[in-house]
Amino acid sequence: MKLEKITPKSEPRSRRYQDACGAAHGLDLVGERWALLVVRELMMGPRRFNDLRRDLSGLSANVLTQRLEGLEASGILRRRKLPPPASVQVYELTAWGYEIEPVFMVLGRWAARSPGHDPSLPLSAVSIMMSLKTMFDAERAGQARMTLGFVLGEDQMVVTIADGRVETRRGEAQGAQVTIHASAAVLGAAIYGEVPLQALEASGDMMIEGDRAVFERFIDLFHLPPKVSA
Repeated sequence: MKLEKITPKSEPRSRRYQDACGAAHGLDLVGERWALLVVRELMMGPRRFNDLRRDLSGLSANVLTQRLEGLEASGILRRRKLPPPASVQVYELTAWGYEIEPVFMVLGRWAARSPGHDPSLPLSAVSIMMSLKTMFDAERAGQARMTLGFVLGEDQMVVTIADGRVETRRGEAQGAQVTIHASAAVLGAAIYGEVPLQALEASGDMMIEGDRAVFERFIDLFHLPPKVSA
């Protein structure tokens, strides 16, 4: 049987790799600059256009519109309008779109080994939450059970660790053992930069409410992988 060549109307042929490899087609879908990061920002639920602009610094409204249209045409995300009283348009991943999550985790861990990786650069709330799932050390966690809330600017996140697994979600931290107020970058400095909590609290960059020991134990469960040798 002869395979039929199909070129989506939504994407000019000249922009495609024209390669049957699945990885090549994956790059056809999310290889445009900013496209993969737009997908990342939707990994923890629907977002408004302005939310995406806020968390993707350096991305213009025009380029964001183009990427959203391209990802929608590819079936990776969809638009919908929230019911009243919100009545605003949001973008969300399709079920197939969410299946790309393991790619982020493998790519993120691989790239973090690069000598050129700079963990001090800006981070969005979703990005730091994704990094927790990527860098979690299940063996070190053992039988630890904890629930933490994070207020990261306008974003509220909940992280739960149990049975050697870490789960993250967007939402209020009701019933959390400890709640941390900080920016995503400051949280990253505490976890990966090993900046002392006392220093961050003294500077006013972080506030810890609840069981401090839980947060200290939590930090010890995440470590960046070793850099590759030159």
